[in-house]
Amino acid sequence: MPLMKIHVRKGRSPEQIATLMDSIHVAMVRSFDVPERDRYQILFEHEHSHFCAQDTGLSIERTDNVLLLEVVSRPRSKEQKTAFYANLCDDLTRNCSIAPTDVMISFVENTDADWSFGHGRPQFLTGEL
Repeated sequence: MPLMKIHVRKGRSPEQIATLMDSIHVAMVRSFDVPERDRYQILFEHEHSHFCAQDTGLSIERTDNVLLLEVVSRPRSKEQKTAFYANLCDDLTRNCSIAPTDVMISFVENTDADWSFGHGRPQFLTGEL
């Protein structure tokens, strides 16, 4: 946990997708200090005509490498989020040739009661996690 919902335009190879997902995971582990096996990711590929990510008037130029990341998570501090934004952009630039201008991130926060990792139990509430 967190759950990473990764939205990209179609056209990447399986190897590029694996590197992308690995880079997101590494940035998340480093920024949030979570266990290495705390990995939950879903990648959605969209037709170019079904994916629009403009710039909210910030004059940010997007390319076909645009990526929108939804992070569903327990509350994180401003410092953790800021570190994640920077770490993620650094890793995506280095490993995937995705420019920081093509990275958009949105957090959706929830609470411990909103998670069950299996067995029909809320592990954060039962003390298993």
